[in-house]
Amino acid sequence: MNQNLSKLGKQLMDIWGQLGASQRISVLAATFVLLAGLGAAAMWSAHAEYGLLYGGLSDTESAKVVAALDDAKVPYKVGSGGAIMVPADKVYTMRMQLASKGIPQGDGVGFEIFDKPNFGISDFVQRANYLRALQGELARTIGQLDEVSAARVMIVLPENRLLLDKDKFPTASVFVKVRGSSPLSPQTINSIRFLVANSVEGLKASHVAVVDNLGNTEEMSDSDSMAGVSSSQLAARRALEQYLAKKAQDMLETVLGPGQAMVRVSADVNYDTSTKTEEKFDPDGQVIRTQTKNDENNDTATAQNTTPTGISGNTVGETNGSQASAAPVNSSKNHKTTSTIEYEIGKITSATTLAAGGIRRLSAAVTVAQQMQGTGEDRKPVSRTPEELDKLRLIVSSALGTDLSRGDTIELAELPFNDQFATDLNQQLDKQVKRDFWMDLAHKSIYPALGLVAFLILLRTFKQTPVQEIPLGVPVGRLGYKNGNGNGNGNSRFGDHGLEPQPGVVTVDVLNRLIKENPNNMTHAIREWMNRGHTPNAES
Repeated sequence: MNQNLSKLGKQLMDIWGQLGASQRISVLAATFVLLAGLGAAAMWSAHAEYGLLYGGLSDTESAKVVAALDDAKVPYKVGSGGAIMVPADKVYTMRMQLASKGIPQGDGVGFEIFDKPNFGISDFVQRANYLRALQGELARTIGQLDEVSAARVMIVLPENRLLLDKDKFPTASVFVKVRGSSPLSPQTINSIRFLVANSVEGLKASHVAVVDNLGNTEEMSDSDSMAGVSSSQLAARRALEQYLAKKAQDMLETVLGPGQAMVRVSADVNYDTSTKTEEKFDPDGQVIRTQTKNDENNDTATAQNTTPTGISGNTVGETNGSQASAAPVNSSKNHKTTSTIEYEIGKITSATTLAAGGIRRLSAAVTVAQQMQGTGEDRKPVSRTPEELDKLRLIVSSALGTDLSRGDTIELAELPFNDQFATDLNQQLDKQVKRDFWMDLAHKSIYPALGLVAFLILLRTFKQTPVQEIPLGVPVGRLGYKNGNGNGNGNSRFGDHGLEPQPGVVTVDVLNRLIKENPNNMTHAIREWMNRGHTPNAES
């Protein structure tokens, strides 16, 4: 094995010594390219692609995640901003494993504080733990918002007493760390306030203060207070004016072109709320409600006493008894009929409530750009005719829904717009776009251009270098010797073939071996011998 390797090395060295300059450069360049490609492929295959595991974590949470990754023997990289990178094929697996351990869980303590039973603690400690857990859970929830990087919540609850004090009520303060340098939007602030208020019993959204890391304090007035009502009315009026102005401006820009009109609307909004109740009675529309009729018949009979007063009257005897029975009798009959009828008089009751938000008056200021004719120095403004201006005014009036009976006004003026700044800015932008295009093109083309130049230089070098073939045309009588003069002390140009024929004799085995190893050079040598008219015996 070692002898074969040494023979191969000698053959390569002989071939290298017989190569010309251009051939050596080609071999070196091909070897370098091959080795560079193999090295790049090895490095690329050994390089693991990393993915983001967690980002934007605090130092405390990052330390917990790193400790868990060390325990799991998972490679990781820590970037700026609390970003932790792991191999891409292990991102989701590690997230699930860390989530099972409660990592990361955000700053503060959440309701996991109650996972471990604590016996024998006082009611005060239990209440304090509940408050800590509530603050921690709210902070974690607020931290999930896109505009918030981190948050802390502080809640103040009044003490539980037998007698309640109306002047003491729950309050809360929220500190947020925003992403970037822009303050929180009003929608995000209101969301935070309502989230905290609905999580604490008895807490109102107006009693939640929100402060960011930029030092901005967002105040929220009670909706029932004068300040809260005024703020809501102003926001509603601004939204109405912007909506109407956009409607009219979109129609004008459709007709005149983008940037050729400007509309501003001022709305006088009625925020008074009134309720009107009206009752009307219709005497002609009578309807019997109840009817009562009573009939009474009375029959009475009365005897008339004619006995004289005195002893004879009080003495009972035959005479008196007969006289009593013969006394006259008076009889009477009474008939009484009573009718009671109650009528329902028709009544109409109506209640009208006028809600706030009605428009009392609209006024619009409209400015349209003058038409321009010509180009360059010959460009000059041309005024529109009154008929065209009236049509434009009618378009604005229809878009705004104006009512002349309530005093709505529209002022339309045609003025030349100063578009020089916009023109200069567009030119600068065009130049910048072209410059960026060519710079990007040059940046992308520089490496291919350098490679092409190197290829052309190498190709030109090959063309200018004469072709040097490995000499093989030696006398036939010396083919079998190890050196050029047949003394056997040197090395043959073809290397050591292990053949030692006699001088002047070329065997068939030697010719077959030479033809198989280098047929081109053997063909060239035979052709040269034939042209010279020499025979192998003559060369010997």
